[in-house]
Amino acid sequence: MKKEVRKTGDFGIGQMIHVIHMSDDVTKLNKFYEDVFGGWCFLGGDEPNWLPVEDRWASLYMVSNVCIETMAPNMPVDETKPVGKFYSKFGQHLHSVGYKVDDLAGLADDLLAKDIYIGAPGGGKIEKLDEETQYFYPSPRDTAGLMVELCKMDMPDDPRDKDTWSANERRWENHPLTIERFSYVTLGVKDLDAAVKTYVDVMQAVPIADGVDDDMKAKYATVQLGDFLLQLAQPLEVDSDLGRHVEQYGNFIYSLRFKVRDLDSVQEWLTKKDVRSERLRDDLVVTNVEDSLGAPIFFTTEEIPGDPFARS
Repeated sequence: MKKEVRKTGDFGIGQMIHVIHMSDDVTKLNKFYEDVFGGWCFLGGDEPNWLPVEDRWASLYMVSNVCIETMAPNMPVDETKPVGKFYSKFGQHLHSVGYKVDDLAGLADDLLAKDIYIGAPGGGKIEKLDEETQYFYPSPRDTAGLMVELCKMDMPDDPRDKDTWSANERRWENHPLTIERFSYVTLGVKDLDAAVKTYVDVMQAVPIADGVDDDMKAKYATVQLGDFLLQLAQPLEVDSDLGRHVEQYGNFIYSLRFKVRDLDSVQEWLTKKDVRSERLRDDLVVTNVEDSLGAPIFFTTEEIPGDPFARS
């Protein structure tokens, strides 16, 4: 059975087509997701995919129900290209998320009417979306810091779009990480109220939950944007990992989180794979950012109140 896609907003923001993880070496990132997560490569396995307009190399991996795009700029880095500019500024780090949109032209018109800057593939401002343009990026200045690709095409050969998906998805539950599904992307922000207003008013996201996480030393709000959740998190202390991240980068994508069945199994497996981890509380584990190549990755057994994707 194909993955059931839930959409939000007037323009049909749906499948989160990928989360991009940036590095200087796609092969190194590929090995990490294959060896540690049991990642299933469906594009760029034998050789990473080359995209001239962005001057970058990339592969696509499924990890449970989320697609991870591993990416690196072509070397030497061309800082006039968005990918090269990002890498030169931030290095190895989570880069962005992407969404399939039913009515991309309608969404572009709506964003432009709200004075949102939208960038073209390869760079440059879009004043009016033409039929040939397959995707665009709203400026992170207007999305509370999140780089988000909005596109009108599906990912080529996306396993979630095939009738065999429901059977293949179960492979991660039997993996030592015991992943049930992807929980959310976390965006670190300086002003939580302003960030929530941006996503609800501009992107038509649906509020799900909010509160304070004492172990993360942050207050947060979780919203549904398309077929996945996004957590907006404001640090309460500068001397926390999230606090230091926001202090260094400002509003910026921070981490990934997976819902799992067995955290003891998670830590045993990570240790076996030489990935250090920390048990923040009984139901939450995080990787050492150096060992997970610039991206804090959290594993939890906790449920999110009001989660529309929770299993019955």
